Amino acid sequence: MPKRSVELSALQVKARAKKPGLHAVGGVTGLYLQVAPTGAASWVLRVTVGDRRRDIGLGGYPSVTLEGARVAARADRDKIRNGVDPVEERRSARSALIAQRAGALTFDQCAARYIAAHEAGWKNAKHAAQWSSSLAAYASPVIGALQVRDITTGHVVQVLERDNLWTAKTETATRVRGRIESILDWAKVRGYREGENPARWKGHLDKLLPKKSKVVKVKRHAALDYREIGAFMTKLRAAKGVAARALELAILCASRSGEVRGAVWAEFDLDATVWTIPAGRMKADEEHRVPLSARAIEVLRSMLPGEDEPDPAALVFPGMKGRPLSDMSLGAVLKRMKVDVTAHGFRSTFRDWAAEMTTYPREVCEMALAHTIDSKVEAAYRRGDLFEKRRRLMADWAAYCAQASAKRGNVVGLREGAR
Repeated sequence: MPKRSVELSALQVKARAKKPGLHAVGGVTGLYLQVAPTGAASWVLRVTVGDRRRDIGLGGYPSVTLEGARVAARADRDKIRNGVDPVEERRSARSALIAQRAGALTFDQCAARYIAAHEAGWKNAKHAAQWSSSLAAYASPVIGALQVRDITTGHVVQVLERDNLWTAKTETATRVRGRIESILDWAKVRGYREGENPARWKGHLDKLLPKKSKVVKVKRHAALDYREIGAFMTKLRAAKGVAARALELAILCASRSGEVRGAVWAEFDLDATVWTIPAGRMKADEEHRVPLSARAIEVLRSMLPGEDEPDPAALVFPGMKGRPLSDMSLGAVLKRMKVDVTAHGFRSTFRDWAAEMTTYPREVCEMALAHTIDSKVEAAYRRGDLFEKRRRLMADWAAYCAQASAKRGNVVGLREGAR
């Protein structure tokens, strides 16, 4: 039978703590006070685990008292008798804690990583800045410092209701909610959180917040009545400046302002009368071919730099210092003409004309506007872009735009008949 050490008192241990060496303190077999030459003292349990000798540290003295060391030593001996290695158990617990801390990201950290991962795929460089600024202004003050795994529906609602955001700035609040939802989805896929997304709208937040349409009336882009387009285009053709020509081409092609303002010469084949807009510049991320009417070709030729071939990478409608025109520049043209509409609104003018004055099929008109096909089945089977039909449509539109304005109530359809 092994010899039991004399059970020391707390005072006796205090006295031995001044002498370097290994001092048995008794009370539990194998429990020692280890005193280093520097005077630092700690508790050690010397024990055999399986066929291996272990020196198990139980903490420093005097922060761990004599009684505390004996309790810890007994607990470790009980584990060993039950086949558990206390040292390996602590290593596993430490590893789990380190892994847990490594996976514990705040919402702000996840937002930064999400933006960094996706900004390369965003067409507009301002997109990342808009994400960052909106989240910093509205989400971060409420959930920015929270562990992403701990964010609940209550937190998201608090973001949207703070300072009456959902009712006072509904459009902004809608974007913020969508961005929070995307970030939380990303965090779940990366393993930083579990469970349902508390920022999901359908079947979740729509039960707690009023619909956007109930809070604020949707504002449509102000558009010109199609019966007034002839008189307007007459005035526009007389207007001087690059922005006026850009606006005219946008109207003739029923294009978005950004598609025209960012156009470069490489996209145009004037001989074939085709404008091919690359996918990266289109809202739907798909290449779009635009048939060019005779007047559209005239507008483009008026922008050519003399007799020399234009630089393929050069902007067709350059602004100040060779930069693209701003969207406000087209609006300024309309303001000078004293017309209370928007550049984008002319797409609605075109669509109204096509519906009211022609018998072109709906899909041809929608394709001219580069609208995506709502039906996934139809989109999967339709491979063509109805280009030749659209060529006739855009020629008719240009001809209608060149007509003198007709009086309302006495409108004559253009080339009505079978298409």
